Amino acid sequence: MKVRARSDSTPARSATRLALMSLLLAASLNAQHCAWWCLPVLAIACAWHLVTNRAPSPANPVRVARAPRAPSTRARAGLAMLLTLAVLVSFRTLNGLDAGATLLTAMIAAKLFEARSARDWYVVIGAALFLLLAACLDRQQLWRLPLYALTLWLSGAALRGLAGGTSPSPSQLLRGAAGQLWRAAPLALLLFVFFPRLPGAFWALPATDEAITGLGDEMSPGDLSRLVESDATALRARFDGPPPPVEQRYWRGPVLHDFDGRTWRRRPLENAPFAAPQYAGPAYHYSVTVEPNRHGTVLALEMAQPPDLPMVRLTPDYQLLAARRPQQAQGYSLTSFPQANRDAPLSATLRRIDLALPSHRNPRTVALAQQLRAEAPEDAALVTRAMQYLHDGGYRYTLTPQRLGRDGIDELLFDTHEGFCAHYASAFAVLMRAAGVPARVVTGYLGGEWNRIGGYLLVRQSEAHAWTEVWLSGHGWVRADPTAMVAPERLTRGVEQLAPGRVSSSGRLLQFPWLANTLQAWDALNAWWQDDVVGFNFSRQLDLAHWLGFADNEWQRLAAALGVSLIAWMLWMAWSLRTTHRPARVDALARAWGRIDTRLRRAGLPRAAHEGVLAYTQRLAPLHPALAAALAPLARRYARLRYGPPPTARRVRAFARRARAFRIQRA
Repeated sequence: MKVRARSDSTPARSATRLALMSLLLAASLNAQHCAWWCLPVLAIACAWHLVTNRAPSPANPVRVARAPRAPSTRARAGLAMLLTLAVLVSFRTLNGLDAGATLLTAMIAAKLFEARSARDWYVVIGAALFLLLAACLDRQQLWRLPLYALTLWLSGAALRGLAGGTSPSPSQLLRGAAGQLWRAAPLALLLFVFFPRLPGAFWALPATDEAITGLGDEMSPGDLSRLVESDATALRARFDGPPPPVEQRYWRGPVLHDFDGRTWRRRPLENAPFAAPQYAGPAYHYSVTVEPNRHGTVLALEMAQPPDLPMVRLTPDYQLLAARRPQQAQGYSLTSFPQANRDAPLSATLRRIDLALPSHRNPRTVALAQQLRAEAPEDAALVTRAMQYLHDGGYRYTLTPQRLGRDGIDELLFDTHEGFCAHYASAFAVLMRAAGVPARVVTGYLGGEWNRIGGYLLVRQSEAHAWTEVWLSGHGWVRADPTAMVAPERLTRGVEQLAPGRVSSSGRLLQFPWLANTLQAWDALNAWWQDDVVGFNFSRQLDLAHWLGFADNEWQRLAAALGVSLIAWMLWMAWSLRTTHRPARVDALARAWGRIDTRLRRAGLPRAAHEGVLAYTQRLAPLHPALAAALAPLARRYARLRYGPPPTARRVRAFARRARAFRIQRA
């Protein structure tokens, strides 16, 4: 009979080893947002426990490892206070995911110095599961999924080892935990798909700028040069029809209005009056998945119509702003009208904002703008003349330009003659403003790589770009990309292809076709994971219900379907566990003695459940000497067969024949 261990009993060593492995793995999955010192502290605590709880030496297997003396209560209290103070120093708070995960890791490290009983190890495994949850909330990348599953598997195996009974090997515990997870997987999938979800971000965490690369709320020379070194994904777009030509793939991001002579910054325009554009002409219908970013802009092709969502709004400078910065990849269904009518009059407020320049800065650029204005009195002609000036001025595109000083625009246009998109967009906007033409800088992305396996356009951070928009009477805001005058090939080629010696790691890998196909397949799998699994929200759940034939007012049918599925899962569980809880079959030797027990019980002389056959025979001798004398040889033979060396089948059969021949002589 299996005896369940008490919660204060000493756990099996195999269970504690598995618990330590799951704890270390769960803590490592939180390394990116925990304090640097917490993982070394946990590793020291685990090593201390392993060293002080070693198995007996092979040279002296009789010796049992003596349990070391645990640190005193004062020492443990002092350690806990010291670790708590370290968390406060590192984060200035105990609140939030980062500080909370660090504090939990530190406290469970202190717990390992006193972990002895099964109750203590239940606490350790519980901490590992909480750290696993923290890691899942912080990162949902596909490549981390096997590590999450491994942590859960190790924790489940450790829990099985703490359940008591015998001391199974780690392989037995892992096999049992794998079977349990396999049986639970259908229920988890069923609840994931059909359990009603709350609209909105139920698991929302405080937004942070850490580990988020991409465009920001301001732009200075050098920002985009650092960004184009990143191969991280900025967005993915799926089109209902063919995608736009390469030179029209301008993905509009933050719009910058304020310039202090070096840095361009965004300006809130919520109260500025503006007329919404008149959407007309050819349109692109597409869905875009935007990765987490710091600027909160829904990256879209130019002149995108705002989606019918309360958390997205259109600003006077034609940005699509989300109500809150996305903390995970967000999907939107959009429609863009590149030829939309945007010739509404420019308000005095916006004109003043987009003509402002810092005083006593870049005097040579201001003089050049006045010269160009004298040559081209009309605004449209002025834009053309300035573009031609950049085209014929001997300017060069490079990601490693010389450092610019206080009057950086002057130095670029008249001294260095080199820069990249951010430099030329900034210089062109200053030229236009100095000549009296409203202008602003737009940051975003240009281009994209078509993934033929997933059927979507992939835009990376390395394709970050900046351009200028100018306001022309009768036309409204018009895009003017001065980089196209300096490096026309930038419209159809990536940045790493333009800058000599600046080939990204992905660009080098794509030189091998088989590796390029593998990377595209992996990215397509990641896109499916982000869009259909991580992004499976309330709206997608409604779409799935409609696809299955459930209307909006048929939630009763959906609940009934969920109930039927749960019943089917429970029946499958009962069928799969039928052999696990089946009573053990009695062996031939026990069946042979069972016949004797049956005859004795019918004669009114039952053997007690706790009583062995030899003890029963001794108890029977004073009461029934003749019966005890006839039963004693059989009892001794049964004891030798049961508790001696393993008997042969022939000896068991011989005993069974003697047992069948046993008869009780009644007086």
